Amino acid sequence: MTDGSSRIYGRTPGRRRRRGAKTRRRRRAARVVAWSAAVVVLLGGSGLGYVYVKLDGNLRGIDIDRILGRDRPADTAGGSQDILVLGSDSRSGANAEYGRDGGGARSDTAMIVHVYPGRKAASVVSVPRDTLIDRPACATGDGRTAPEQRGAMFNTAYEVGGAACAVKTVETMSGIRMDHYIEVDFTGFKKLVDQLGGVKVTTTRPIEDARSRLTLAPGTHVLDGEQALGLVRTRESVGDGSDLGRIQLQQGFVKALIEQVRSIGLVGSPKKLYGLADTATRAVTTDSRLDSVGALIGFADGLKDLDAAHVRMITLPVSYDPADPNRVLPIPSGTEQVWTALKQDKPIPASATKDSEGDGGDAHGTVKED
Repeated sequence: MTDGSSRIYGRTPGRRRRRGAKTRRRRRAARVVAWSAAVVVLLGGSGLGYVYVKLDGNLRGIDIDRILGRDRPADTAGGSQDILVLGSDSRSGANAEYGRDGGGARSDTAMIVHVYPGRKAASVVSVPRDTLIDRPACATGDGRTAPEQRGAMFNTAYEVGGAACAVKTVETMSGIRMDHYIEVDFTGFKKLVDQLGGVKVTTTRPIEDARSRLTLAPGTHVLDGEQALGLVRTRESVGDGSDLGRIQLQQGFVKALIEQVRSIGLVGSPKKLYGLADTATRAVTTDSRLDSVGALIGFADGLKDLDAAHVRMITLPVSYDPADPNRVLPIPSGTEQVWTALKQDKPIPASATKDSEGDGGDAHGTVKED
């Protein structure tokens, strides 16, 4: 113990050195946990691990490799990683307060995270849930197969076939194999933000949306979990009221979240560290290769040097469907540039999103980086 001075009572010099090593290990664990929190809401939620074996029991995994089999894009050998991150809009269980469950969960938020070799930079591609795509045939989980469907909404993939169908759909669209899958639900997201002590964002325009239960004046705010959930779900009071405006808000919030978890002081608070890890591991579902504390620690440790300044976030290049303004269509030339850049581990060129409806609008910059 100490009295606030440099003296340490009851410890030999050798034991003092061991204490220093223990502190360094704790500091490293804190960095890993903090980054893991950011990864998910990207990372829309969070995939956390900590040294307590008890946390293994919180994790839920899906064996996507077994379900999809060998009919998938080839693994790349360049050292990059691709992760599909979904926010589920299931209204069952604790999420029931956000509305009635209309026949099953759908992917409310979808982000494809490409981490470049070296793990110090990443590109994130948000896929609007109303994007019309050609959905492949998918196993439904009850022994049946949902047939392929042309012109289906992107988020119906999760509805008909769960995580595996969402992964298969993304791989079919992009030609890129997803190395990992992370899913977070509404309730877990709220609790995680509250555990972090809130997330600071600066809004440049007023936001008022009764459906998402959010009212914010322009300025800097520390959002609690309920407010943060409202921000990433709001759409009626930003831009043109479409999902594209909401995605821009989500992207701004993700960067704020990354900076928040990098700045919080967890080293001297094992209780706070454990509470954060417990909340996050209960909040997420992962692929079976990440469904253990050890696997998550290894995954997060490889991303600890990534910061918001080196994460580029775009929306999949899309245009409004002339037949239905509530739907969007991928722009073939733009999406091809996006997928080609990621396959080659290159930055996504600005030309890919130049003519996209998701590359601007009144919502862009509503939430700015501090």
